[in-house]
Amino acid sequence: MGENSAHNPEIEDEDLKQYLLNRIAALESKNMQYKEQVRQLDIEKKNIENQKIRYEREIRKLKSEVEKLRSPPLVIGTVSDIIDEQRVIVQSSAGPRFMVRVSNFVRPEDIKPGLRCTMNQQSLTVVEVLQEAFDSQIYGMEVVDSPEETYDDIGGLEEQIREIKEAVELPLIRPELFRSVGILPPKGVLLYGPPGTGKTLLARAVAHETQAHFLRVVGSELVQKYIGEGSRLVRELFEMAKKNVPSIIFIDEIDAIGAMRSESTTSGDREVQRTLMQLLADMDGFENRGDVKIVAATNRIDILDQALLRPGRFDRIIEIPLPNVEGRRSILEIHSANMALDAGVDLHEVAELTDSKNGSELRAICTEAGMFAIRAERTKVYQSDFIKAIDKVTLDLAHHPKCSPYDSAMFA
Repeated sequence: MGENSAHNPEIEDEDLKQYLLNRIAALESKNMQYKEQVRQLDIEKKNIENQKIRYEREIRKLKSEVEKLRSPPLVIGTVSDIIDEQRVIVQSSAGPRFMVRVSNFVRPEDIKPGLRCTMNQQSLTVVEVLQEAFDSQIYGMEVVDSPEETYDDIGGLEEQIREIKEAVELPLIRPELFRSVGILPPKGVLLYGPPGTGKTLLARAVAHETQAHFLRVVGSELVQKYIGEGSRLVRELFEMAKKNVPSIIFIDEIDAIGAMRSESTTSGDREVQRTLMQLLADMDGFENRGDVKIVAATNRIDILDQALLRPGRFDRIIEIPLPNVEGRRSILEIHSANMALDAGVDLHEVAELTDSKNGSELRAICTEAGMFAIRAERTKVYQSDFIKAIDKVTLDLAHHPKCSPYDSAMFA
């Protein structure tokens, strides 16, 4: 019995079968591990390929930057004349004129006299034509189709508004009046007076009434570092105004370039004087400016060059003084028009308490009065808020006293 059970073939088959099943399970487990490893390797391969593409793009970009750094800088010039489709005469920024060839990448119809172009530094071949917008770009200049300010936004300057209307508005709107009388309209208007009295606001208002383009530039922006750049900006300023007629050129702080010429030998002073001479030539040149009017403003009329002040350039010089009591009241009414005022507010009393205040300071008083009402969590502004606002603005100005050049005696 024992011998038969020990050599029972059924028991041996079961053991073999179990062994094979275990072996198959182990192999399947190994297979799953290998599949997972293959999947991970595929992911790593794709990541490496993507990284390779990124590196190749970066290499191409860096090579392009290196080529740009190796290439010589381009020279800027102005096309003076056209010989044929392949040759033009160009005046370089350094001064001399050259007859040069035009690159095949530049279309012949794009080449016109007066346009600016870039040239290869070595061969001086014209490689690119700069756009007209670039040629007329004047840094620091504000160009407005038609300002929103009106004469109703100006208080206490009725006489000054009448004078600037006659000098700027009438020649643009009704030129036949001047033709019938037989006189030439004024070419320019100079506004002078202490700061904050409304000189810029007056210029913007007259531009609004005439529906003219408003070109505002600060005098200091016309002072450039390199020789001839300031004069070029002045020429381009007038050229842009002529292309957008009717237009008003407003030069703020004109004393930055219009100071009296001296015998100073510094290169900076000579460049400022060259810019001033270009401005004088454009204001009273041989060419008719047409519907282009010039309005300038300054706080220091005493230092302006006499050639700038003579008739023919600034035919009308208008003083913008500090407002009187009635002028201050009208300014306060303008700035408080949208404020929720209490019935007890007396703007005439506020105007009497704000002697020697200019328009900017009166606007600050209205703002501060509104801030006092907000601080008290009220929806209306009381008379006491204006009184406290006057004290606050006066105290603030006491910490920053006005300089003597702005004294009213200086503008007498």
